Amino acid sequence: MKRIYPILFALAASLALTSCREDALNPESVITLDQRTQNDFDKWLDANYVTPYNILVKYRFESNESDLNYWTTPANLDCSIKMAHLVKYLCIDTYDEVGGVRFTQKYFPKEFFYIGEWEYKNNGTYILGTAEGGKKILLSGLNYLPQIMTGGYQGYRDPAAALNHFYIKTIHHEFTHILNQTKDFPVEFTQVTPTSYVTESWNTSAYGTFYRQRGFLSTYSQHSDREDFAEVLSLYVTNTEETLQEWLELAGREVTESDVKSDEFKVSFPDLGVGDHFNGDELILAKIAQVRRYMADTFNIDITQLRDAVLRRQGEVVAGEVDLTSLEVN
Repeated sequence: MKRIYPILFALAASLALTSCREDALNPESVITLDQRTQNDFDKWLDANYVTPYNILVKYRFESNESDLNYWTTPANLDCSIKMAHLVKYLCIDTYDEVGGVRFTQKYFPKEFFYIGEWEYKNNGTYILGTAEGGKKILLSGLNYLPQIMTGGYQGYRDPAAALNHFYIKTIHHEFTHILNQTKDFPVEFTQVTPTSYVTESWNTSAYGTFYRQRGFLSTYSQHSDREDFAEVLSLYVTNTEETLQEWLELAGREVTESDVKSDEFKVSFPDLGVGDHFNGDELILAKIAQVRRYMADTFNIDITQLRDAVLRRQGEVVAGEVDLTSLEVN
């Protein structure tokens, strides 16, 4: 029989000596961080977003920032540059003008993340933007910006209306959610149309025709009181007084014979007949009054002054008076 004990002992001793030896550590860490050399856009963002407002704009695609439930694509660099200018001029600078720089520094979201495609849902709708935790706004569909600004995208011939619908109104909408997370909107707002919200059905044909007559400025307003509040504020500040009056006239018009023959009418107005008047205008005005009071009392902001500033700046952008491509740092 072979004896192996001395060999095993020697091997164990060798391992022990090896494990106790102090080797010099490699000064280079095995953990590496993604390091990039700043380009001109990064420097412009530092000067216009980071330093004055502590706002981070993420335009490079990051999968962990995306919702993995959707197919998404990176935002085009040129589109990202233009969008950064648009957000700065139409939103940040507007709130500086009306609410003061300290208001913007304190409340405006601290992170933007851009993606190139819309986030499509399986019910035929898609997400224009989202707000998270009172700090971050995801803005989608940036790669459609050239089409939107020249007119013709999805039937929008007016670049200003398209710009508002797909981007600027979305930012004001999501910023409203962030303000509401700071101080909730008044309970009186929820009592204007308390039983009329249709969370799962707002985008169906049954509620897509008479939404203004029901007291809502948009179909999405019918989703919930929280979305309704954000829609009222964002639509108010991105549309003219003339447009608002047109909506109110439609919301309070007389019921016609064709109305009562439609299935959509019967869903929401079983008690109205030809010659009666809808009262949607009264409901919308009541909601605007609550939004106006909330913004004035809580943040000392007049929403009419805010609208005037937004529309004036928007007109300057559409007229080509604002350079959306400059990366010059003063």
